[in-house]
Amino acid sequence: MNFQSKPLPDDPTALKQMLVDLQVQLETEKRLNQTLRLRLQALLRQRFGRSSEKQQDTTQLDLLIEDTETAIAAIELPATEKPATQEVPRARKPLPAHLPRTVQQQVPASCDCPDCGKAMKAAGEEVSELLDVMPAQYRVIKIVRPKYSCKSCERIVQAPARERVIDKGMASSALIAQVIVDKYADHLPLYRQAERFKREGIDLDRSTLAGWVGRAGALLKPLVGAIREHVMAGHKLHADDTTAPTLKPGNGKTLTGRYWNYVRDDRPFSGKAPPAVWFQYSTSRKGQEPLQHLKGFKGVIQADAYAGYNLAVQRGITRAGCLAHVRRKFYEIAEATDSPVAREAIKRIEALYRIERSINGRPPDERLQIRQQQAAPLMADFKAWLDSRLRECAKGSGLGKAINYARKQWESLVLYLEDGCVEIDNNAAERAIRPLALGRKNHLFAGSEEGGHYGAALYSILGTAKLNGIDPKAYLTAVLKRINNTPINQVEQLLPWNIDLSQPAVSEAV
Repeated sequence: MNFQSKPLPDDPTALKQMLVDLQVQLETEKRLNQTLRLRLQALLRQRFGRSSEKQQDTTQLDLLIEDTETAIAAIELPATEKPATQEVPRARKPLPAHLPRTVQQQVPASCDCPDCGKAMKAAGEEVSELLDVMPAQYRVIKIVRPKYSCKSCERIVQAPARERVIDKGMASSALIAQVIVDKYADHLPLYRQAERFKREGIDLDRSTLAGWVGRAGALLKPLVGAIREHVMAGHKLHADDTTAPTLKPGNGKTLTGRYWNYVRDDRPFSGKAPPAVWFQYSTSRKGQEPLQHLKGFKGVIQADAYAGYNLAVQRGITRAGCLAHVRRKFYEIAEATDSPVAREAIKRIEALYRIERSINGRPPDERLQIRQQQAAPLMADFKAWLDSRLRECAKGSGLGKAINYARKQWESLVLYLEDGCVEIDNNAAERAIRPLALGRKNHLFAGSEEGGHYGAALYSILGTAKLNGIDPKAYLTAVLKRINNTPINQVEQLLPWNIDLSQPAVSEAV
């Protein structure tokens, strides 16, 4: 918009016409601005993002969009004159009620009337709120254990030293929990944490922090075992895996390790069992890995088309498919070529998802009945439609590959029509494993195979706490304080849905 000043006409009619023209120009500029924003995001997504139906932005894309929006805000800020008519401001989301409030009174320099000089009285007030932050405060806990002696028999009595997470270590349970959460939940590598400590005048090198993490991971193994037992006791599990580049000892090179996750979440079919996720680490992706992980499990495993689960299926496990993966393949084609066939496939799949949204949280028998009545005919039509479209596709085309992918997985895709506990997709496992992909961008690689196993243990604990709506740091702090004094046959008491965070244990570590 051209803001160069021009002489204003004296004629009122001409002035009114100028205002009308400016309003039209302003609306045009607004629409253009919005269009350019949308185009920019689409181009950035195409250049840096991974194509998906949910536009799963990469870190680069997020940063570029943030920087762009910051620049736009900076350009728009200097406007000082407000228009005569303003749009009604959108209601701002209230700040959380649980946060403590500090009141700052802003009173005039004088309560005397500036016109007549007489004293004024209160006539109401305006209240607004700002979200503030207080820097993390580190402290030293000085533990004093006085000694008492008996004058008669010279007996000396002293309170026993409370256990520490790390024997003779200098870190409290809360500090160790913070280091773990920062790395595995907030994706802050240990070397960056060491730099942050240094800014606070605390000399803690990366190897010291790594020692804390390793010690905690070893202590928590029994709890991870309890999580596995709970997960494997379910009727249906979600499974997924992702790469975990791991540093080889000695030569500085990396090998491609893998994290596997298994999610039990019965909430979609009104199950009462708490949700949980169990992670495992391996240095290969062979079918023996999930076969070993699923040892003792009898039920339904919901996963993508990875052939490695076939060994487990041969041992009696039922496999369910993921319609989200089918949709994703058609979505990528639709975005790239605007194929009407791909868009029709997406439309048909969306109709199936609408049914699922309407029955989420209902008991299995109700879900099964509605699926049989509403979804089964749609799936049958979808299969016939796919078969007919395949005959029209060029051999080896992207569209043909997407259709063949769906047809090859059809038996596992329709299993959810026969079991009210099974989901239409494997999104539960994908959501649980997504933090590892974010962490991989920051950590670059696991320091060792042993570190990969510790990482799997800590991801299991933090992920399960998150699924149950529990603050990971508060939970992990409480667990570290109690685990040394919890018998191994009672470790279930420390699971997120059993532990009472409001009450300290009778005997806690520091």
